[in-house]
Amino acid sequence: MNAINSQKLRLIVQSIFLLATLYTGWRFIAFVHFLGTGGTPVTRPPGVEAFLPLSALISLKYWILTGVYNTIHPAGLAIFIAILLMGLFLKRSFCSWICPVGFLSEYLWKPGRRIFGENPVLPKFLDYPLRSVKYLLLIFFAWGILVKMNVPVLRAFIFSPYNKVAGIKMLFFFEHLSVFSFSVILGIAGFSIFIKNFWCRYLCPYGALLGFLSLFSPVKITRNAKTCIDCNLCTEACPADIQVHKLNRVSSDECTTCLSCTAVCPVENTLDLRLPSKKRPIRPWAYALAIVLIFGLVTGAARITGHWKNRISIEEYRARLQQIYQPVYNHTGSRKR
Repeated sequence: MNAINSQKLRLIVQSIFLLATLYTGWRFIAFVHFLGTGGTPVTRPPGVEAFLPLSALISLKYWILTGVYNTIHPAGLAIFIAILLMGLFLKRSFCSWICPVGFLSEYLWKPGRRIFGENPVLPKFLDYPLRSVKYLLLIFFAWGILVKMNVPVLRAFIFSPYNKVAGIKMLFFFEHLSVFSFSVILGIAGFSIFIKNFWCRYLCPYGALLGFLSLFSPVKITRNAKTCIDCNLCTEACPADIQVHKLNRVSSDECTTCLSCTAVCPVENTLDLRLPSKKRPIRPWAYALAIVLIFGLVTGAARITGHWKNRISIEEYRARLQQIYQPVYNHTGSRKR
């Protein structure tokens, strides 16, 4: 019963974070509208910075090298740190418990399975090269930021006009999608109906980063071979197509600890989430609590210490909004002041 409830518990956590994301998006739209037209004041929701991970990575490197926690997207850096800690200690839990894109992706392939009977699994000669795409994207971004950008370049980007309005430009991008961009998004959604977690499995560099960190995580799905009855239900339930029934400890970077495999295991204490030296399993409620605590403690500390809201005034936002289509606000012009 405990294992079965893990999926209900995960749905609750996913739904809470999805609603928080939608509320943050609605508030940000209202904020940008307020900047342009006036009226009732609306405060900018700092949580929108969660959708600027590259800026957060730049901020993290700048903080490490200079000791300065920048004030342009402070909430984005706090959220990024929380997600990295989840990946390091709780595997890719962010992907299956918090990420709104992961949530939507999951609820695209599940209806597809009901409609078509099953989701096709790509052959290995296609699956492996496609899975490498997200790592190639991660290497590209990591090389450009972690290797190529020195402190002056980092500082120039952080305080550039482009970075200061990156959230607004992101909003305008989705409000005025080109035919090509809309077609790409529609194509990814279409593939996601047929192939489980298509975006997460093949294209998401964030997932690649968390997958790499998850290799060092102490918690892993663990199978008791002595009591296992080889029913293969765990492998059939795994959205990442991991051969769970053949493994003692699931170390795969594709495992998001969604606990779908443990939920269908018919033998008690045979398939659970465990620490390597512990005989007792980690209960789903405890795992969910750990996820929420890491996120809440890091973002809460940012709020308490004044590293949550940025220092850009309403007047500056309004002035920049009027100039936002000038070349200096393009990414290529981000080094200019």
